[in-house]
Formats: sequence, C-alpha cells, structure tokens
Amino acid sequence: MNDSIIFSGNSNPELTQKICNYINVSLGDAKVKTFSDGEIQIEINENVRSKDVFIIQSTCSPVNDNLVELLLMIDAFKRSSASRITAVIPYYGYARQDKKVAPRVPISAKLVADMLTVAGSSRVITMDLHAGQLQGFFNIPVDNLYSASIILDYIKTKFQDNLVIISPDAGGVERARAFAKRLHADLAIIDKRRSAPNKAKAMAVIGDVKGKIAIILDDMIDTAGTLIEAASAIAGKGAREIHACCAHPVLSGESVERLAGSSLKTLVVSDTIPLNSKAAACDKIRVLSVADLIGEAIIRSHNGDSVTSLFV
Repeated sequence: MNDSIIFSGNSNPELTQKICNYINVSLGDAKVKTFSDGEIQIEINENVRSKDVFIIQSTCSPVNDNLVELLLMIDAFKRSSASRITAVIPYYGYARQDKKVAPRVPISAKLVADMLTVAGSSRVITMDLHAGQLQGFFNIPVDNLYSASIILDYIKTKFQDNLVIISPDAGGVERARAFAKRLHADLAIIDKRRSAPNKAKAMAVIGDVKGKIAIILDDMIDTAGTLIEAASAIAGKGAREIHACCAHPVLSGESVERLAGSSLKTLVVSDTIPLNSKAAACDKIRVLSVADLIGEAIIRSHNGDSVTSLFV
C-alpha cells in the first residue's frame, strides 16, 4: 500500500478503523466539521499530491449530510492533486430509486452516480447494490462486492440441516436461489403486494416450509415491514424456526420495535451501516463485519490485482 492513504467521513468510523487494521495502515488526517448553519467544512491535514486516495463513507442516515461530506472530500482531494480517488461506499444510499416508477419523478440513483463522477471520483467500491445494473449508471469503474460469503459462513456454522431459504419478494429470488444452491437447501418465495412506499403486505408462501428452519434473505432491512409480514406468513405455514439475514441494517422508524415483537429468532446483519442505539440493544440482532472483505478489495485495487475472487 505504498503511495496510498485511507480517509474517512463521519458515517461509519468503526468500520473504517477495522479496515485500516486489516490493511495495517494509519487513518489519514482529515477533519469534517459543520458550521452553525449546517454547512460542512473539510480540512485535509496532510499531503496527498500524487497519492492513491481511498475515502470510506457509507451514505446512510443522515443520508444527505453523509453524501455531501463524501462529495466535498472528493473535491478536496481532486484540488490537492491526488493521482486517483476511490470512493469506498459500503452502503450506497438512494439505490432503491433506480428507475421511474411514476410520471415526473427523478432517477435519484443515477443523479448520485453523476455527482460522484463530476466531483472527481476515479473509481467506486461498494457492497450489495440494491440492483446490480446500478453499476451501469457510472462512467467510471465500479466494484460491487457481496457479503454473501460472510453470511454463508455464518449460516453453515450455526445451522446444519432442514434449511429453507426464503426470498421476501420476487426481486430477491436470484439471490435466494444462489444461497439455497450453495447450502443444499430448499427455496421458498413470498408473494408480496406493496400498497405504498415502505408499506408491504405478504400474501402467500410459495414453497414448503413446514417443520423447517426458515432463513429470510434480503439486501437491506429498512422499516422491517416486509420482513415482519414475511415472518408472519412463514410462521402460519408451520416453520420450526425463523431467522433473517441482510447486508444493510437501515432499521429506520419503528423497525427495531417491530423486530423485537416478531416471530423472528435472530436477524444477522453486516456493519456497512452502524447500528443505532436501539438496534444495538436488541438481543435478536447479530453483526458480522465486512472490514476484511473491503480491506482486501482496497489492497487489490491499489496494486492492480484482480478482485474477481471477491465477487462470490
């Protein structure tokens, strides 16, 4: 990692430190401050001229503040003559707004991609994009890593036989099928109807879950409405135990309270987003770290090595 420096915004300092520990480098000296009127001020306190710079910043809540922090940091490094600037975004906010679902609405995920590029980013490293085709929104290289290997290892350690992998909606079937194949498990699908944003009603379970350990697989948990409805439908079909796994624990609103009162036994998440205080206190939530995976991607990106083996 010669001629490279890692910097961090304020979104997820714990994950950044774990990544630095894996790579065995010190975190770059930068201050991200806020003026009294809410404007963000960036100060880079070391020389980055001709350096390979990596900025680690999840665009999680507060989404807009963290996004602007990232954009301003990229601009600061561009104006400081960094040779290459890589935006490492473990959680890519606005990813769900990737198409026009109604007349006269923006494609917000594309706009964010454009802003990152115009600000001066040379490359993006991210994880578990809501839709893989978001990579095509960028005119710069994008490495979309997957937490699948980490979650699979956890499932293999904790559960042995009689598993059924559940997709909570039609959009997640491909992901669930890949997990079921590698675990030699059965597959089931929830038929879901969505009446409004963040409101879902599970209608039916397609597949046999009776007497089995059901593991619901999703890319993110936001309000937990979909997850709770899915768990309720699965419980009604006689599943022995119900667990859930996801990459991004957004966990907004009353999600933690819903999880605590649900039939779910555990929820396994990664640390792409730091847990809020309520989620951290919930005894149903287990956190797996993606620091080693992201750290390895940073090393290979800097050295010009292939990252293909990480896309599993």
